[in-house]
Amino acid sequence: MLQPLTPRQHEVFRCLCDLLERDQASPTVRELMQSLRVVSTSSVVRHLDELQQKGWIERQAGRSRGIALSEAAARRSRGMPWSGVIAAGLMHEAIEQQERIDFAELLHKDKHFTLTVRGDSMVEAHILDGDLVVVRRQEEAAKGQIAVVRTPDGQATVKYWFPEKNRIRLQPANRRMRPLYVRRAEVVGVVVSVVRTL
Repeated sequence: MLQPLTPRQHEVFRCLCDLLERDQASPTVRELMQSLRVVSTSSVVRHLDELQQKGWIERQAGRSRGIALSEAAARRSRGMPWSGVIAAGLMHEAIEQQERIDFAELLHKDKHFTLTVRGDSMVEAHILDGDLVVVRRQEEAAKGQIAVVRTPDGQATVKYWFPEKNRIRLQPANRRMRPLYVRRAEVVGVVVSVVRTL
């Protein structure tokens, strides 16, 4: 369990993360001293001790480059800074936040995989050509869920799933397109997120 950091401890931790990312190797105490612009090794060592006690780092005794992020801290530091709420309607006061959003926790799960969408059959569900859909692997879908479906002839598509009496309706989210009707189809998974690069 990660314990909260003081502002100075947070600064030391961010410096450590930056050096790890830049050099792809654990920094030495001297390298941390230089980056933090401090002249005392004992000051840096004290902060490292505190970070270790609070669960943010792990250290290997006797190694000059033996500092590593703890598993919990590594997950948290991968996230992007969350800077608050922005208005898409009336103006809203912008408040800088210090939290982070970890997309790994949201998206990287054992049963999840991604697919790149080709085509515009789901545009009214806000799934556009070139988007990545995050799919939770499962063999069933509820009526009306957006599912990744494979037909007996090996074709795969993403559509709304509507089982009917003697057939399955695969409904596009595009008024210009007609539904697909199939006798049999296999649900590969259901769409849980859409990732778009602008």
